[in-house]
Amino acid sequence: MGTVYAIVNQKGGVGKTTTAVNVAAAIALAGQRVLLVDVDPQGNATSGVGVEKGKLSRSIYQVLVDDLPLEEVVLRTSVQGLDVVPSTLDLAGAEIELMTRISREHVLKSALEPLRERYAYIFIDTPPSLGLLTVNCLTACDRAIVPIQCEYYALEGITQLMRTVDLVRRRLNPGLRIAHVLLTMKDPRLRLAQQVEDEVRGFFGDIVSAVVIPRNVRLSEAPSFGMPVVLYDPKSRGAEAYRQFALEVMSHDSQRTG
Repeated sequence: MGTVYAIVNQKGGVGKTTTAVNVAAAIALAGQRVLLVDVDPQGNATSGVGVEKGKLSRSIYQVLVDDLPLEEVVLRTSVQGLDVVPSTLDLAGAEIELMTRISREHVLKSALEPLRERYAYIFIDTPPSLGLLTVNCLTACDRAIVPIQCEYYALEGITQLMRTVDLVRRRLNPGLRIAHVLLTMKDPRLRLAQQVEDEVRGFFGDIVSAVVIPRNVRLSEAPSFGMPVVLYDPKSRGAEAYRQFALEVMSHDSQRTG
């Protein structure tokens, strides 16, 4: 059974999608079969691996709302070993439509279950909220990865996120835990960035990754070309950092299953 990770933080612009796309791609390039599941109505993870959202006739929306089998919307990407379940703006209305469903928090988990044996890793890109879609993602995953940007107010809202994770653990997914906190967008020239890093490490302790993702222009450019940065510019600082974090994730996972 593959390990399912949700990349989660209700704040926007913290590097969730960049993390989901590049960790998934880096692990696929390391020889593993990986599935990237886009559960954000913005669909940036979808376009970030080269899928044209405007040409899609089906997406994760049909899976969650119409019970379409997940395997029927899986697409191959240009990264060998990496498949994607795409998202479109249709997903924005899914929370309202799911409200009347029985076991509405478990819809994504049930949809993913038949595919868990096909992939070593499944990464879920979550929306910037703590609504029903995010609760579905947390219910479906084994572990969470929390990206936090090295900027002012970095820890704003984290207490609420921790409460949501704890609530999901107690009521819906007893095995859920935060496995990694990943610091992103660090500019080493700024003293504030180091202060934020120190604060985050003090708050979360050992689950904060030793890897820190730098603020890097190649990371910003890669999505406009529909490519993960590990393909767009493999020698860039951003690509190297995500490769190192991907190795940390795989090592952590092997220790758990070994």
